[in-house]
Amino acid sequence: MRVRTDDEVYRVDAVWLGPPKATFPWRARYVAWGVGIVVFLVVLTIERQMGIGFGFFSTAWALVATIILTRFITQRISHERPLTAVMSMWVHELNAPRERTASTGGAASAARIRVSPQRPRPKPSRKQRARQQAQPHRTSASRKKEVRGVRTPARP
Repeated sequence: MRVRTDDEVYRVDAVWLGPPKATFPWRARYVAWGVGIVVFLVVLTIERQMGIGFGFFSTAWALVATIILTRFITQRISHERPLTAVMSMWVHELNAPRERTASTGGAASAARIRVSPQRPRPKPSRKQRARQQAQPHRTSASRKKEVRGVRTPARP
């Protein structure tokens, strides 16, 4: 038994060949005509913004550019991927977050580094702190300053 799919329905392009008995020598889908008109108006607007005047050759080049752009656009759209899906994908691609490749900041400088005249001392460990607390603190009264050249009496 053979199962027929509905692919034949989608293989047929909805094309407009022109008026009866005066058809165009090319086939173009309906969506291509709509895209072509919009692209032609955009190309003419860009020409005017660039300062190119309205004349025969400028319009002819605009028509050539329109045909090339329309063919490029319509090659990427189909019944499975309509123009609205392609346009929304294009907009999402333009607005997608990007990885930053430029680094922030400038050259390294030691201008803002604070320098202390004394070298840092390591923090005492728990054992050293316990030992220091167990030893009695010497006061300045118990210390005697030795004067140079004078001997202190020996302790008995």
